[in-house]
Amino acid sequence: MLSRTPPLLVTLLPVAALLLLLPRFNGAQQPRPGNSGMATNSAQQPAFDAQHRPITAGGTVTSGPIVFQNIAEQAGLTRWRNRTGTPQKRLIIEAKGSGVCLLDFDRDGWLDIYLVTGSTFDALAGKAPAPHAALFRNNHDGTFTDVTAKAGVANDRWGLGCAVGDYDNDGWPDLYVTNLGGNRLFHNNRNGTFTDVAEKAGVALKPPPGSILTDYTGATFGDYDGDGRLDLFVAGYVQFDLRNPPVPGSPSVRTARCQYRGLDVMCGPRGLVGAPDHLFHNNGDGTFTDVSRKAGVEDSPGYYGLGALMADVNGDGRPDLIVANDSTPNYLYINKGDGTFDDQSYPSGFAFNGAGREAANMGIAAGDYENNGHLDLVSTTFSDDYDIVFRNNGRGEFEDVSYRAQVAPSTLPFVGFGDGFLDYDNDGWKDLFIANGHVYPGVDRQPDWGMSYAQRPLLFRNQHDGTFALVPAVQGSGLAALSVARGAAFGNLFNDGKIDVVINSLDGPPVLLRNVHPDRNHWVELQLIGGPGSPRDAVGSTVYLTSGGIRQRADVLSGGSYLSSSDFRLHFGLGASTHIDAIEIHWPDRTIEKIAVPSVDRIFTVEEGKGVTGSTCAACSRH
Repeated sequence: MLSRTPPLLVTLLPVAALLLLLPRFNGAQQPRPGNSGMATNSAQQPAFDAQHRPITAGGTVTSGPIVFQNIAEQAGLTRWRNRTGTPQKRLIIEAKGSGVCLLDFDRDGWLDIYLVTGSTFDALAGKAPAPHAALFRNNHDGTFTDVTAKAGVANDRWGLGCAVGDYDNDGWPDLYVTNLGGNRLFHNNRNGTFTDVAEKAGVALKPPPGSILTDYTGATFGDYDGDGRLDLFVAGYVQFDLRNPPVPGSPSVRTARCQYRGLDVMCGPRGLVGAPDHLFHNNGDGTFTDVSRKAGVEDSPGYYGLGALMADVNGDGRPDLIVANDSTPNYLYINKGDGTFDDQSYPSGFAFNGAGREAANMGIAAGDYENNGHLDLVSTTFSDDYDIVFRNNGRGEFEDVSYRAQVAPSTLPFVGFGDGFLDYDNDGWKDLFIANGHVYPGVDRQPDWGMSYAQRPLLFRNQHDGTFALVPAVQGSGLAALSVARGAAFGNLFNDGKIDVVINSLDGPPVLLRNVHPDRNHWVELQLIGGPGSPRDAVGSTVYLTSGGIRQRADVLSGGSYLSSSDFRLHFGLGASTHIDAIEIHWPDRTIEKIAVPSVDRIFTVEEGKGVTGSTCAACSRH
């Protein structure tokens, strides 16, 4: 366990002093170096393409299969832009970016998009209007309409993450949004609008006026105690005092310089005071109770939490708790079934990478990429380190197989954030997508480093043998699109059986990667509705589908990736097969149900105890 720097008594400064302090250390020469940053590994050799461009921005090919096209502008999403702090990114809260959530908020059968934004220091000081988040309603024709104001979900705070969950079991998705200085729980009013009930529900985590703020990040819903109601976990990142910002030489940092490869950069997270995590038990009456300490997940060391996910990693039917910590060891809490968790972070192998080091963990992808029934994990990390593929042995014990899986080498130069498993070509095997973007704008002024601030995403195709192959980025396609990517969410946005990706980009417009891969494979998708003993939105369910000799697993999960939440509908690629041999659903109340569906290439609604109750398909085939 790493030693922690204790909080210090500090001299408080006026809020207005914040902007005066920010430029003070840009390029300043101080007497001694500091040890504060995100990098957890030594510098690696730079990587360039044939045109001597950093591989993070170059490395494209002129021809080949096109998987994604960025249609954000045509879809109407680029009228909105993320705004977070200053372009120089002199404080760590300016660099973490924001998440994106996919949810069918109006229950019309089409996924809508919610994009979180940060804020500005002028807005926090009351000197300028606050930027706002955006809710885009799906128009069913490839375009989206901004309905934020009407829906009441603008969130005029410094936003970070979001998670989707029907916490009151009324059949309509609700939305939790994490912020710097107080979170929001947007209750779905079932009429196209939401009401923030966070304070009434007891989950706002809003500090008293004038006190130190907490940077809350990843959130995840899950029924940890099996009472049929969704509980809520919220990760804490750092404590932040606007009147005493963490700049070099200040009492809150205690180092004269904060550097990356000799470049003066923002301070943190190392050297800053971390923030605790919170687990809220759903009381069933619209309120929650903080049970973090009682459950054993309060994060007493104060690690820097980012990604969060409740998912069953050991196959006992109970959701466990996974936390990706930045520059500190990860957490894996195994659900004991009595309302408490067993901290198995170190024995499980999930705390560190295969070299025994903590990494700058950002996002969490969860999926059974080997089709062996086990839920594997991928953690994205900082540049000079590799994104970690954690192979699950089925008992919740993990092995770092990043190099064996052939993912590690390609990811070393990139800074990974949002990630997820998706079967982009519907061949029945889960592929891996990683959204990337650096945190230090100054890397663009260092041509010999082989890095760029805006970066392209990475797509790895599953080779069916435990390994992945990097899909070439064709010039002009979505895989060649550069952005300072942060949150990423995955789902069948156009109901056509293709998994698309939405990326929230720091200080820029969102990216909408529509899946245009030319395969002719079949697919099926299941929207689950829980019964009286399960959460209504079926979060925590696991489905096993057998077709064409392959048994796939998929889980209904809230949260994951980086500060984001993806489509709750479970997608299965079937390859050339037009017949499904078996579907077995493990509901959150531990009921096991076997069902049959009458066809493929459709989205089926399945209600617990009632089987298939409906089906939809906007484009029933591209075949």
